[in-house]
Amino acid sequence: MSTKRRVVVTGMGLVSPVGNTVEESFKNLVAGKNGIDFITLFDTSNQKVTIAGEVKNLNFEDFLDRKEIKRADRVTNLALVAAQEAYNQAQLEGVELNRKRFGTFVGSGIGGLTTIFEEVKTSVLRGPDRMSPFFIPNAIINLIGAKIGIRYQAYGPNLPQVTACSAGTNSIGEAFRYIRDGYLDIAFAGGAEAPINEIGVGGFASLRALNFSNDPEVASVPFDTRRAGFVVAEGAGVMILEEYEHAKKRNAKIIAEMVGYGTTSDAFHVTAPDDTAAGITECLKLALEDANIQPEQIGYINAHGTSTILNDKYETMGIKNAFGQAAYDLAISSTKSMTGHALGAAGAIETISAIKTLETGLIPPTIHLNEPDPECDLNYTPNVFAKKDVDYVMNINIGFGGQNAAIIFKKAE
Repeated sequence: MSTKRRVVVTGMGLVSPVGNTVEESFKNLVAGKNGIDFITLFDTSNQKVTIAGEVKNLNFEDFLDRKEIKRADRVTNLALVAAQEAYNQAQLEGVELNRKRFGTFVGSGIGGLTTIFEEVKTSVLRGPDRMSPFFIPNAIINLIGAKIGIRYQAYGPNLPQVTACSAGTNSIGEAFRYIRDGYLDIAFAGGAEAPINEIGVGGFASLRALNFSNDPEVASVPFDTRRAGFVVAEGAGVMILEEYEHAKKRNAKIIAEMVGYGTTSDAFHVTAPDDTAAGITECLKLALEDANIQPEQIGYINAHGTSTILNDKYETMGIKNAFGQAAYDLAISSTKSMTGHALGAAGAIETISAIKTLETGLIPPTIHLNEPDPECDLNYTPNVFAKKDVDYVMNINIGFGGQNAAIIFKKAE
C-alpha cells in the first residue's frame, strides 16, 4: 500500500448568518452573537415558521458580475463568494498549478431550491414553454462546484457529496482522501445551501422538524430541555485542501492539517437517528482511528447540535460511547445556537469555525443554554466563550437518512 500523503488547509472562505467572511463570522460566534432573525427573503404571512438564519448585508455585485448573479441560484452565488475568499487566502492567483490535479468537492443538501420553486410556479401558472433555460443548470447540485471549477480552471473531478446535513463534512472528507491517496494535489472543499423560501421553510415545517416558537432568542437551544426543533439557515463554507509538500513548495501559509475522517450510515430510519447511537459512535471511532490518535487528544468538538430532541440526545450518547471517560474533559459547542442549521453547508461552516478555534484557542459558546438537559451532560460551553489551547479539533455532522460524518484537524506545525 502506498504511503498516505499529508493534507493541509491553506485557504478558507465563509458566508454565514453571523458574518460574510471567516474573520467576521468567527468574531461574532466567539461573542455569542445571534444570527437568527425574522425572514426577509420572502413573505411569510402564510407560514407557520417566520424565523431563519439568513445571510445579511451581502452585495453579490462586490464579488460577481451582474449577469452571472442573475443567471445563477442564490446557493451558487453564496458558494462562489466563499470560494473566492478561500482562493485569495491561499494566494493561488498567478500560481502555476497542474490544474488536472485540482478538484472541486462542494456539496449541498438540496441545491437550487429557489430556482426549482420559481420555475415550477412558472410552469403551472404560465405554461412550461415560459420556463427559464437556466432552470435545470441552476437546480442541480453539481453546478455549484462546476461554476467554481469554471472560474478557477479546476480540471480535476467535481464530486459534490449529497448527504443531507452532512454534505459539507462528507465533501471535505472525500477531498481529503483524494489528495491523501495521490489522485489530486489541491481541491476546493465544503458546502453551500440556500433553502430559505416558501417550500424550504414550509417543507421542513410540515415535517415537524423546525422550531415553531418564532422567537429568535429561544428557537435554537441545543442541549437544552426547551429544545423543540431546528431553525433553518443558509450560507456557504469553502476551503482549499492541499497536499503538504505541494503547499510547502510554493511557500503557502499552512492554517491546519487534516488528519482524520469517518463516515457511516445508520440504515435505521429516514429522519430519526438510531436510538442506540451505534452509527454515530462508529463514525467517531473511525475518525479517531484514521487520525491515529487517542480520544483524550481531541480538545474541542463542534457538535452537530441541531436543537432537536433526538439529535442532541443521541449525539451526546455517541460522543460518550466513542470517547469514554475522555468525553467529560472535552470542550464542545454547537454554533447552530447562533447560525441556525444551514443543512448541507453546516458541516463546512462549522469546520471552518473549529479550525479557527485550533488557531486562536477561543471556543465559541452554545448560547441560550439555560436549562441543560440531564441526558446531555457534557461540557457544551454554555453562553460564554472559553479559552483552551487545543492540538486537535473534530467536527461532527448527522444527516437525514442516517448519514454520519466526522473530520479531525491538527494544529499547524
